[in-house]
Amino acid sequence: MTQLLPTVDFCGIRMTRLIIGGNPFSGNSHVSHELDEQMRDYYSTANIKQALHRCVACGINTAQLRADQHIMRILREFRQEGGQLNWIAQTASEVANFAGNIRQIAADPSAAAIYHHGSVTDNLYQAGRTGELRERLKIMRDAGLPVGLGTHKPEVIRLCEDENWDVDFYMACVYDLARTQRVSSALTGIANAGEHFCDDDIPVMFETIRGTAKPALAFKIMGATRRCATPADVKSNFAEAFANIKPGDCVIVGVFQRDKDQVAENSRFVREVLTGA
Repeated sequence: MTQLLPTVDFCGIRMTRLIIGGNPFSGNSHVSHELDEQMRDYYSTANIKQALHRCVACGINTAQLRADQHIMRILREFRQEGGQLNWIAQTASEVANFAGNIRQIAADPSAAAIYHHGSVTDNLYQAGRTGELRERLKIMRDAGLPVGLGTHKPEVIRLCEDENWDVDFYMACVYDLARTQRVSSALTGIANAGEHFCDDDIPVMFETIRGTAKPALAFKIMGATRRCATPADVKSNFAEAFANIKPGDCVIVGVFQRDKDQVAENSRFVREVLTGA
């Protein structure tokens, strides 16, 4: 196995600064229905597990994945095959029993942390229902795992900081995809296509991340395929992200392994950016 990529102490967890993201595994491209379907066609259970094993082989030790029955079953099989990854669990917004979903996550031996799904966070914030959001965070706290808050909006993080909400980390999208109310495709069954990706958002979220002492996981640094036309673009995005987040922060990047070993390429670029090797 390759030596681990550079790591940080993330809420007491030794975590690689590159984390594998789970959207492609669930067919959520944030591009089009057609790409969603291609991801679903490719990412069979066997191919998802193969991608996770490839992460381990390339020095990644953490995955960010949905806490739905499909993914949790695959994680169980992955463990049975000897695979070991820290699991940062996203609450599954389609599960009606929120507390029950949290209990399922907490019972999984690979669960290292849990965060509140960003789309739901943003909708509650925009609806003025922050009290309900904080009650959900209390339920998560009672599970005994580090608690994170996902969001696409810098102002949510700033509010959380100003009011000292009980969270341990932030899951921070570098694009504000929540300018208008949006709902996860897991709930609607409709692809999240036509979303507004504005590059001007990126420095704003980076500044917000640097403004909190709490660790952050920066995601969509590749713009959900929009900023990675070439390998040079991919490496440049990693360099930009690590130069603009805190030394204890990490990035999350999903992969589509069908046509190229993106796990290996991303791992190599991160190692080069962070160590000069």
